[in-house]
Amino acid sequence: MAYYVRMGQIPPKRHTQFRQPDGSLYKEELVSSKGFSGIYSNLYHIYNPNEVKSIGTPKPFHWEPAKEHGLNQTHLKTSGVETTGDDYLSARRMLMMNNDVMMGICAPKKRKMGYYFKNADGDELIYIHDGEGVLYSQFGKLEVKKGDYVVIPRTTIYRFEFAEEGPLRLLVIESHGPIETVKRYRNEVGQLLEHSPYCERDIRPPHEIHVEREKGDYLVQIKKQGFLHQYHYAHSPLDIVGWDGYLYPYALSIHDFEPITGRIHQPPPVHQTFQAWGFVICSFVPRLFDYHPLAIPAPYNHSNIDSDEVLYYAEGEFMSRKGIDRGSFTIHMGGLPHGPHPGTVEKSIGAKETKEYAVMLDTFRPLFITTDALEFVDKNYPMSWTE
Repeated sequence: MAYYVRMGQIPPKRHTQFRQPDGSLYKEELVSSKGFSGIYSNLYHIYNPNEVKSIGTPKPFHWEPAKEHGLNQTHLKTSGVETTGDDYLSARRMLMMNNDVMMGICAPKKRKMGYYFKNADGDELIYIHDGEGVLYSQFGKLEVKKGDYVVIPRTTIYRFEFAEEGPLRLLVIESHGPIETVKRYRNEVGQLLEHSPYCERDIRPPHEIHVEREKGDYLVQIKKQGFLHQYHYAHSPLDIVGWDGYLYPYALSIHDFEPITGRIHQPPPVHQTFQAWGFVICSFVPRLFDYHPLAIPAPYNHSNIDSDEVLYYAEGEFMSRKGIDRGSFTIHMGGLPHGPHPGTVEKSIGAKETKEYAVMLDTFRPLFITTDALEFVDKNYPMSWTE
Protein backbone atom coordinates (compact mmCIF):
# COMPACT_ATOMS: atom_id res chain seq x y z
CA MET A 1 0.00 0.00 0.00
CA ALA A 2 1.02 3.57 -0.57
CA TYR A 3 0.52 5.13 2.85
CA TYR A 4 1.74 4.67 6.41
CA VAL A 5 -0.42 3.25 9.22
CA ARG A 6 0.37 2.73 12.91
CA MET A 7 -1.77 0.98 15.50
CA GLY A 8 -1.47 0.04 19.16
CA GLN A 9 1.71 0.38 21.23
CA ILE A 10 5.10 0.78 19.52
CA PRO A 11 8.45 2.13 20.76
CA PRO A 12 9.67 5.59 19.70
CA LYS A 13 12.51 4.04 17.69
CA ARG A 14 12.49 0.77 15.76
CA HIS A 15 14.92 -2.05 16.67
CA THR A 16 15.30 -0.71 20.24
CA GLN A 17 14.25 -2.00 23.66
CA PHE A 18 10.47 -2.14 24.15
CA ARG A 19 9.49 -3.73 27.44
CA GLN A 20 6.34 -5.40 28.70
CA PRO A 21 4.83 -4.50 32.12
CA ASP A 22 6.77 -7.38 33.73
CA GLY A 23 10.08 -6.02 32.38
CA SER A 24 10.55 -8.61 29.62
CA LEU A 25 11.03 -7.48 26.04
CA TYR A 26 8.29 -7.44 23.45
CA LYS A 27 9.44 -9.49 20.45
CA GLU A 28 9.89 -7.36 17.32
CA GLU A 29 9.16 -8.91 13.90
CA LEU A 30 9.87 -7.28 10.54
CA VAL A 31 7.47 -8.42 7.80
CA SER A 32 9.00 -7.22 4.54
CA SER A 33 8.62 -7.71 0.80
CA LYS A 34 11.31 -8.05 -1.89
CA GLY A 35 13.84 -8.98 0.76
CA PHE A 36 14.48 -5.66 2.49
CA SER A 37 13.74 -3.49 -0.58
CA GLY A 38 9.92 -3.45 -0.74
CA ILE A 39 7.14 -2.30 1.55
CA TYR A 40 7.24 -3.59 5.13
CA SER A 41 5.76 -3.36 8.61
CA ASN A 42 7.22 -3.86 12.11
CA LEU A 43 5.14 -5.91 14.54
CA TYR A 44 5.53 -6.27 18.33
CA HIS A 45 4.65 -9.66 19.87
CA ILE A 46 4.00 -10.66 23.46
CA TYR A 47 5.45 -14.11 22.72
CA ASN A 48 8.21 -15.37 20.44
CA PRO A 49 6.76 -15.82 16.93
CA ASN A 50 9.27 -18.64 16.21
CA GLU A 51 8.18 -20.82 19.13
CA VAL A 52 6.51 -23.82 17.49
CA LYS A 53 4.73 -26.43 19.64
CA SER A 54 4.46 -29.17 16.99
CA ILE A 55 4.26 -29.67 13.24
CA GLY A 56 1.66 -31.99 11.75
CA THR A 57 1.53 -33.89 8.46
CA PRO A 58 1.15 -31.66 5.38
CA LYS A 59 -2.13 -31.94 3.48
CA PRO A 60 -2.30 -31.70 -0.34
CA PHE A 61 -3.88 -28.42 -1.47
CA HIS A 62 -3.56 -27.78 -5.19
CA TRP A 63 -5.41 -27.81 -8.50
CA GLU A 64 -4.66 -29.21 -11.94
CA PRO A 65 -5.25 -27.53 -15.32
CA ALA A 66 -7.71 -29.21 -17.70
CA LYS A 67 -5.51 -28.79 -20.76
CA GLU A 68 -7.76 -31.05 -22.83
CA HIS A 69 -10.45 -28.34 -22.74
CA GLY A 70 -8.74 -26.73 -25.72
CA LEU A 71 -9.26 -23.32 -27.30
CA ASN A 72 -12.90 -22.54 -26.53
CA GLN A 73 -14.77 -19.44 -25.49
CA THR A 74 -16.06 -20.61 -22.11
CA HIS A 75 -19.01 -19.98 -19.84
CA LEU A 76 -18.80 -21.52 -16.37
CA LYS A 77 -22.34 -21.86 -15.02
CA THR A 78 -21.55 -21.39 -11.34
CA SER A 79 -24.54 -19.17 -10.59
CA GLY A 80 -26.54 -21.96 -8.98
CA VAL A 81 -23.79 -23.12 -6.62
CA GLU A 82 -24.92 -22.65 -3.00
CA THR A 83 -22.02 -24.19 -1.07
CA THR A 84 -18.63 -25.43 -2.24
CA GLY A 85 -17.40 -27.17 0.92
CA ASP A 86 -17.34 -27.29 4.68
CA ASP A 87 -15.00 -24.49 5.75
CA TYR A 88 -12.99 -21.59 4.34
CA LEU A 89 -10.17 -23.71 2.90
CA SER A 90 -11.97 -26.92 1.94
CA ALA A 91 -14.64 -24.79 0.24
CA ARG A 92 -12.15 -23.16 -2.13
CA ARG A 93 -12.67 -24.30 -5.71
CA MET A 94 -10.12 -22.69 -7.98
CA LEU A 95 -11.54 -22.76 -11.51
CA MET A 96 -8.80 -21.03 -13.55
CA MET A 97 -5.03 -20.97 -13.24
CA ASN A 98 -1.66 -20.25 -14.78
CA ASN A 99 1.77 -19.57 -13.30
CA ASP A 100 0.77 -16.02 -12.28
CA VAL A 101 -2.73 -16.32 -10.87
CA MET A 102 -5.55 -18.61 -9.76
CA MET A 103 -9.23 -17.62 -9.60
CA GLY A 104 -12.19 -19.43 -8.10
CA ILE A 105 -15.16 -19.45 -5.77
CA CYS A 106 -15.64 -20.18 -2.09
CA ALA A 107 -19.02 -20.65 -0.40
CA PRO A 108 -18.31 -22.37 2.94
CA LYS A 109 -20.97 -23.93 5.13
CA LYS A 110 -19.12 -22.94 8.31
CA ARG A 111 -19.03 -19.20 8.95
CA LYS A 112 -16.15 -19.17 11.46
CA MET A 113 -12.65 -20.54 10.99
CA GLY A 114 -11.42 -22.79 13.80
CA TYR A 115 -7.80 -22.20 12.77
CA TYR A 116 -5.60 -19.49 11.26
CA PHE A 117 -4.43 -19.40 7.65
CA LYS A 118 -1.24 -18.10 6.11
CA ASN A 119 -0.70 -18.07 2.35
CA ALA A 120 3.07 -18.25 1.87
CA ASP A 121 2.72 -18.66 -1.92
CA GLY A 122 1.00 -15.46 -2.90
CA ASP A 123 -1.08 -12.38 -2.22
CA GLU A 124 -4.83 -12.90 -2.07
CA LEU A 125 -7.75 -10.80 -3.20
CA ILE A 126 -11.11 -11.87 -1.76
CA TYR A 127 -14.17 -10.25 -3.35
CA ILE A 128 -17.16 -10.43 -0.99
CA HIS A 129 -19.96 -11.20 -3.42
CA ASP A 130 -22.43 -12.01 -0.64
CA GLY A 131 -22.04 -11.79 3.11
CA GLU A 132 -20.32 -9.72 5.75
CA GLY A 133 -17.97 -10.34 8.63
CA VAL A 134 -14.64 -9.58 10.24
CA LEU A 135 -11.09 -10.33 9.16
CA TYR A 136 -8.82 -10.85 12.19
CA SER A 137 -5.07 -10.72 11.54
CA GLN A 138 -1.81 -9.66 13.20
CA PHE A 139 -2.66 -6.17 11.95
CA GLY A 140 -5.96 -6.00 13.81
CA LYS A 141 -9.64 -6.10 13.06
CA LEU A 142 -11.07 -5.27 9.64
CA GLU A 143 -14.82 -5.35 9.02
CA VAL A 144 -15.79 -6.45 5.51
CA LYS A 145 -19.07 -6.47 3.66
CA LYS A 146 -20.76 -7.23 0.35
CA GLY A 147 -18.93 -5.57 -2.55
CA ASP A 148 -15.56 -5.33 -0.81
CA TYR A 149 -12.26 -6.27 -2.37
CA VAL A 150 -10.11 -7.53 0.51
CA VAL A 151 -6.40 -7.50 -0.33
CA ILE A 152 -4.33 -9.80 1.92
CA PRO A 153 -0.54 -9.68 1.46
CA ARG A 154 1.28 -13.01 1.47
CA THR A 155 2.29 -14.44 4.87
CA THR A 156 -0.47 -12.51 6.65
CA ILE A 157 -1.87 -14.80 9.36
CA TYR A 158 -5.64 -14.43 9.52
CA ARG A 159 -9.04 -15.90 10.13
CA PHE A 160 -12.49 -14.81 8.98
CA GLU A 161 -15.66 -14.75 11.03
CA PHE A 162 -18.67 -14.25 8.79
CA ALA A 163 -22.22 -13.42 9.86
CA GLU A 164 -24.36 -16.53 10.38
CA GLU A 165 -27.39 -15.08 8.60
CA GLY A 166 -27.77 -14.64 4.85
CA PRO A 167 -25.87 -16.04 1.86
CA LEU A 168 -22.08 -16.20 1.78
CA ARG A 169 -20.24 -16.24 -1.53
CA LEU A 170 -16.62 -15.25 -2.15
CA LEU A 171 -14.56 -14.78 -5.29
CA VAL A 172 -10.95 -15.76 -4.56
CA ILE A 173 -7.92 -14.60 -6.55
CA GLU A 174 -4.42 -15.73 -5.60
CA SER A 175 -1.47 -13.91 -7.16
CA HIS A 176 2.13 -15.10 -7.51
CA GLY A 177 3.22 -11.44 -7.30
CA PRO A 178 2.05 -8.52 -5.17
CA ILE A 179 -1.41 -7.06 -5.76
CA GLU A 180 -1.00 -3.30 -5.99
CA THR A 181 -2.79 -0.09 -6.85
CA VAL A 182 -2.46 0.94 -10.49
CA LYS A 183 0.92 2.52 -11.26
CA ARG A 184 -0.38 5.09 -13.76
CA TYR A 185 -2.71 6.44 -11.07
CA ARG A 186 0.17 7.10 -8.62
CA ASN A 187 2.54 10.04 -8.38
CA GLU A 188 6.29 9.76 -7.75
CA VAL A 189 5.83 9.28 -3.99
CA GLY A 190 3.03 6.71 -4.32
CA GLN A 191 -0.02 8.89 -3.65
CA LEU A 192 -3.04 8.19 -5.81
CA LEU A 193 -3.52 11.00 -8.32
CA GLU A 194 -6.48 13.35 -8.55
CA HIS A 195 -7.87 11.59 -11.64
CA SER A 196 -7.61 8.10 -10.12
CA PRO A 197 -11.01 6.30 -9.94
CA TYR A 198 -10.46 5.86 -6.19
CA CYS A 199 -8.19 7.40 -3.56
CA GLU A 200 -6.70 6.63 -0.13
CA ARG A 201 -9.88 7.87 1.53
CA ASP A 202 -11.69 4.88 0.01
CA ILE A 203 -9.16 2.34 1.29
CA ARG A 204 -9.90 0.80 4.69
CA PRO A 205 -6.97 -0.65 6.66
CA PRO A 206 -7.58 -2.54 9.92
CA HIS A 207 -9.29 -0.12 12.27
CA GLU A 208 -8.74 -1.69 15.70
CA ILE A 209 -5.88 -3.62 17.30
CA HIS A 210 -6.89 -7.15 18.30
CA VAL A 211 -4.69 -8.86 20.94
CA GLU A 212 -5.09 -12.55 21.81
CA ARG A 213 -3.02 -13.22 24.98
CA GLU A 214 -4.28 -16.62 26.15
CA LYS A 215 -2.10 -19.71 25.79
CA GLY A 216 -3.39 -22.98 24.37
CA ASP A 217 -3.15 -24.95 21.13
CA TYR A 218 -3.36 -22.67 18.07
CA LEU A 219 -3.29 -24.19 14.59
CA VAL A 220 -1.90 -22.17 11.67
CA GLN A 221 -2.36 -23.80 8.27
CA ILE A 222 0.33 -22.52 5.93
CA LYS A 223 -0.12 -22.86 2.16
CA LYS A 224 3.20 -23.52 0.44
CA GLN A 225 4.01 -25.35 -2.81
CA GLY A 226 0.79 -27.33 -3.11
CA PHE A 227 0.37 -28.29 0.56
CA LEU A 228 -1.22 -27.02 3.74
CA HIS A 229 1.46 -27.31 6.41
CA GLN A 230 0.09 -27.84 9.92
CA TYR A 231 1.86 -25.65 12.50
CA HIS A 232 0.75 -25.69 16.13
CA TYR A 233 1.71 -22.94 18.58
CA ALA A 234 1.22 -22.63 22.35
CA HIS A 235 0.09 -19.04 21.88
CA SER A 236 -2.05 -17.18 19.37
CA PRO A 237 -0.26 -15.67 16.36
CA LEU A 238 -2.41 -12.59 16.98
CA ASP A 239 -0.46 -11.59 20.10
CA ILE A 240 0.48 -8.22 18.59
CA VAL A 241 0.28 -5.16 20.85
CA GLY A 242 1.20 -2.73 18.08
CA TRP A 243 2.63 -2.33 14.58
CA ASP A 244 3.46 0.28 11.98
CA GLY A 245 4.35 0.35 8.32
CA TYR A 246 3.07 0.12 4.78
CA LEU A 247 2.29 -3.60 4.50
CA TYR A 248 -1.13 -4.72 5.81
CA PRO A 249 -4.47 -6.12 4.60
CA TYR A 250 -7.09 -3.61 3.50
CA ALA A 251 -10.54 -3.37 1.92
CA LEU A 252 -11.79 -1.31 -1.02
CA SER A 253 -15.47 -1.41 -1.94
CA ILE A 254 -16.41 -1.80 -5.59
CA HIS A 255 -19.11 0.78 -4.76
CA ASP A 256 -16.37 3.37 -4.16
CA PHE A 257 -14.85 2.89 -7.62
CA GLU A 258 -15.74 5.96 -9.71
CA PRO A 259 -16.16 5.07 -13.40
CA ILE A 260 -14.45 6.98 -16.21
CA THR A 261 -16.77 7.64 -19.15
CA GLY A 262 -16.52 9.39 -22.51
CA ARG A 263 -18.31 10.45 -25.68
CA ILE A 264 -17.51 7.11 -27.32
CA HIS A 265 -17.04 3.66 -25.83
CA GLN A 266 -14.09 3.53 -23.43
CA PRO A 267 -11.70 0.53 -23.48
CA PRO A 268 -11.47 -1.81 -20.47
CA PRO A 269 -8.25 -0.26 -19.05
CA VAL A 270 -10.32 2.68 -17.74
CA HIS A 271 -11.92 0.17 -15.35
CA GLN A 272 -8.58 -1.09 -13.99
CA THR A 273 -8.54 -1.34 -10.19
CA PHE A 274 -5.42 -3.39 -9.35
CA GLN A 275 -2.27 -4.60 -11.03
CA ALA A 276 -0.05 -7.62 -10.40
CA TRP A 277 2.59 -9.71 -12.15
CA GLY A 278 1.04 -11.07 -15.33
CA PHE A 279 -2.51 -9.77 -14.91
CA VAL A 280 -4.78 -6.86 -14.06
CA ILE A 281 -8.14 -6.65 -12.26
CA CYS A 282 -10.90 -4.30 -13.43
CA SER A 283 -14.25 -3.24 -11.95
CA PHE A 284 -17.36 -2.66 -14.06
CA VAL A 285 -19.79 -0.52 -12.10
CA PRO A 286 -22.99 1.49 -12.78
CA ARG A 287 -22.18 4.36 -15.13
CA LEU A 288 -23.61 6.61 -17.80
CA PHE A 289 -23.17 5.35 -21.32
CA ASP A 290 -21.30 7.17 -24.09
CA TYR A 291 -22.81 10.49 -25.14
CA HIS A 292 -21.66 11.00 -28.74
CA PRO A 293 -24.84 11.43 -30.84
CA LEU A 294 -23.96 8.27 -32.80
CA ALA A 295 -22.53 6.32 -29.86
CA ILE A 296 -22.92 2.55 -29.61
CA PRO A 297 -22.91 1.65 -25.89
CA ALA A 298 -22.32 -2.07 -26.48
CA PRO A 299 -18.63 -3.01 -26.59
CA TYR A 300 -17.08 -3.53 -30.02
CA ASN A 301 -15.69 -6.89 -31.14
CA HIS A 302 -12.19 -7.51 -29.88
CA SER A 303 -9.39 -9.94 -30.72
CA ASN A 304 -7.05 -10.57 -27.80
CA ILE A 305 -3.53 -11.18 -29.04
CA ASP A 306 -1.76 -10.88 -25.68
CA SER A 307 -4.28 -11.86 -23.02
CA ASP A 308 -7.11 -14.06 -21.83
CA GLU A 309 -10.11 -12.25 -20.39
CA VAL A 310 -12.34 -13.43 -17.52
CA LEU A 311 -15.55 -11.72 -16.41
CA TYR A 312 -17.24 -12.60 -13.14
CA TYR A 313 -20.83 -11.35 -13.20
CA ALA A 314 -21.72 -9.90 -9.82
CA GLU A 315 -24.92 -7.86 -10.10
CA GLY A 316 -27.36 -6.41 -12.62
CA GLU A 317 -28.18 -7.18 -16.25
CA PHE A 318 -25.35 -7.44 -18.77
CA MET A 319 -26.60 -5.96 -22.00
CA SER A 320 -23.84 -7.48 -24.19
CA ARG A 321 -24.41 -11.06 -22.99
CA LYS A 322 -27.37 -13.43 -23.15
CA GLY A 323 -27.95 -16.31 -20.77
CA ILE A 324 -25.34 -15.22 -18.23
CA ASP A 325 -26.50 -15.18 -14.62
CA ARG A 326 -25.24 -13.58 -11.45
CA GLY A 327 -22.25 -15.53 -10.14
CA SER A 328 -21.16 -16.99 -13.49
CA PHE A 329 -17.88 -16.61 -15.37
CA THR A 330 -17.07 -16.07 -19.03
CA ILE A 331 -13.55 -16.73 -20.32
CA HIS A 332 -12.51 -15.36 -23.70
CA MET A 333 -9.24 -16.86 -24.85
CA GLY A 334 -6.47 -15.02 -26.64
CA GLY A 335 -6.43 -15.94 -30.34
CA LEU A 336 -10.21 -15.76 -30.76
CA PRO A 337 -12.36 -12.64 -31.32
CA HIS A 338 -15.18 -11.99 -28.90
CA GLY A 339 -17.88 -9.40 -28.61
CA PRO A 340 -21.59 -8.77 -28.00
CA HIS A 341 -24.12 -11.49 -28.65
CA PRO A 342 -26.35 -11.08 -31.75
CA GLY A 343 -28.98 -8.37 -31.36
CA THR A 344 -27.42 -6.70 -28.36
CA VAL A 345 -25.57 -4.01 -30.36
CA GLU A 346 -28.69 -2.52 -31.95
CA LYS A 347 -30.60 -2.93 -28.70
CA SER A 348 -27.97 -0.89 -26.83
CA ILE A 349 -28.29 2.20 -29.04
CA GLY A 350 -30.04 4.98 -27.16
CA ALA A 351 -29.52 3.40 -23.74
CA LYS A 352 -28.45 5.98 -21.16
CA GLU A 353 -26.83 3.94 -18.40
CA THR A 354 -25.91 0.54 -17.09
CA LYS A 355 -26.41 -0.75 -13.56
CA GLU A 356 -24.15 -3.79 -13.82
CA TYR A 357 -21.34 -4.89 -11.50
CA ALA A 358 -18.63 -7.26 -12.68
CA VAL A 359 -15.04 -8.16 -11.80
CA MET A 360 -12.67 -8.69 -14.73
CA LEU A 361 -9.35 -10.53 -14.72
CA ASP A 362 -7.09 -10.07 -17.77
CA THR A 363 -4.02 -12.29 -17.90
CA PHE A 364 -0.98 -11.84 -20.14
CA ARG A 365 -0.15 -15.53 -20.29
CA PRO A 366 -2.55 -18.33 -21.28
CA LEU A 367 -5.10 -19.22 -18.63
CA PHE A 368 -6.37 -22.77 -18.19
CA ILE A 369 -9.59 -23.89 -16.57
CA THR A 370 -8.98 -26.49 -13.86
CA THR A 371 -10.36 -30.00 -13.62
CA ASP A 372 -12.66 -28.63 -10.88
CA ALA A 373 -14.23 -26.30 -13.46
CA LEU A 374 -15.19 -28.98 -15.98
CA GLU A 375 -18.54 -29.74 -14.33
CA PHE A 376 -19.63 -26.11 -14.81
CA VAL A 377 -18.76 -25.76 -18.52
CA ASP A 378 -21.65 -24.58 -20.74
CA LYS A 379 -21.07 -26.66 -23.87
CA ASN A 380 -23.34 -24.43 -25.98
CA TYR A 381 -21.53 -21.17 -25.25
CA PRO A 382 -18.87 -21.29 -28.03
CA MET A 383 -21.68 -21.39 -30.63
CA SER A 384 -23.83 -18.69 -28.99
CA TRP A 385 -22.77 -16.01 -31.52
CA THR A 386 -24.41 -17.94 -34.39
CA GLU A 387 -27.99 -17.44 -33.22
